[in-house]
Amino acid sequence: MGKAAEKIKEEFLALIPPTVFFFIALHLVAFVRALMLKGTGLPLSTSLSVTIAALVLGKSVLIADLIPGVNRFPEKPLIYNVVWKTTIYVLVAGVVHYLERLYDFWREAGGFVAGNELLLQKIVWPHFWAIQIVLVVVILDYVTIRELVRVIGGDTMKRMFFGPIPVRLVPAPSARP
Repeated sequence: MGKAAEKIKEEFLALIPPTVFFFIALHLVAFVRALMLKGTGLPLSTSLSVTIAALVLGKSVLIADLIPGVNRFPEKPLIYNVVWKTTIYVLVAGVVHYLERLYDFWREAGGFVAGNELLLQKIVWPHFWAIQIVLVVVILDYVTIRELVRVIGGDTMKRMFFGPIPVRLVPAPSARP
């Protein structure tokens, strides 16, 4: 396999965990939002838009991890990196969430500024903030699990959750760091 194909495979495999996590989490958020908006006449997200958002967030996490300073506290207790990365990802998610709402109003109003003004007039802020709170919890969970896997290791984490890994999959003791 060529270098380009290896790199594409590596990127694809790295994309799977965050995308699957956010796919499930964002569908739960969309379900909660649908329950909250039932009977209000406000537009609901489609499964396709939620899936696209999960793909965008999955890739965004991988891109954000390449930025210098994202893994700012690797030698400190995990809480430092968890809080730092959660803050970064929540800010990005908040902007994406706002822009997602803005897009609907932009189409309706026919322009960016008019759409933003219409959004600010019509947005149901308690619903917006409720979704943001859920996203904070989901992102905090993701970052916490990811940092634990980084420190403990994927195989150890799998053994902790699913039991012993068959002997043929466990590396020899001399190969472990």
